[in-house]
Amino acid sequence: MKDRPKCKCGNTSNPNGYCDGSHLNKNNKMKKKNIFLIVSMLIITMSYGQTLTLDINKSQLKWKGKEITTKEHYGSLVFKSGYLTLKNNKPHSGKFIVDMTSLKNEDLPEDYRGRLEGHLKSDDFFSIDKFPESTLEIKSSSKIDKSEFEVKGELTIKGIKHSISFTMKKNNDEWKSNLVFDRSKYDVRFRSGTFFENLGDQLIYDDIVIETSLIF
Repeated sequence: MKDRPKCKCGNTSNPNGYCDGSHLNKNNKMKKKNIFLIVSMLIITMSYGQTLTLDINKSQLKWKGKEITTKEHYGSLVFKSGYLTLKNNKPHSGKFIVDMTSLKNEDLPEDYRGRLEGHLKSDDFFSIDKFPESTLEIKSSSKIDKSEFEVKGELTIKGIKHSISFTMKKNNDEWKSNLVFDRSKYDVRFRSGTFFENLGDQLIYDDIVIETSLIF
């Protein structure tokens, strides 16, 4: 009977050094242990939350307002900072700060944009010299489907805070949200039917539409 080969890996319990497969058992046990640790870490992360930091250079915020004549203006704003905490794979909390001084118009010819931007930054609208930041805080969410959520939070504009709800949808590394707020609740009065009567075709609707693309 020929001698059995010596164990090349050196991880054998055989006293003569023969390969008895014991090292394979050890390797299998180690693999199972590593899998258990990975699964445990995933469960802990899901249970206690994962915080994502907003990439302000890649994220976008678009705004849109309409007049009763169906004329509309639209433009953009820039985020100063933001984070989103996920718990059980859904938005749990978060805070986003918008730089109101970055407000831009994008529908008018470039030569006319400055005038509208100045008006929107004035006390007729958002009083940006006094209130250079607006803030959105996420308080909770409920699942609509596996990638879309109904989110509840608080929006602060001109130092005035109100509850608000909106949707967030995850698409790969991007989170998209659609939010509509009533400007009259934030003391933005210019040509608002909430504050003034008989505006006719000069009326500007109170609802402002916000669309964001959030990259973390």
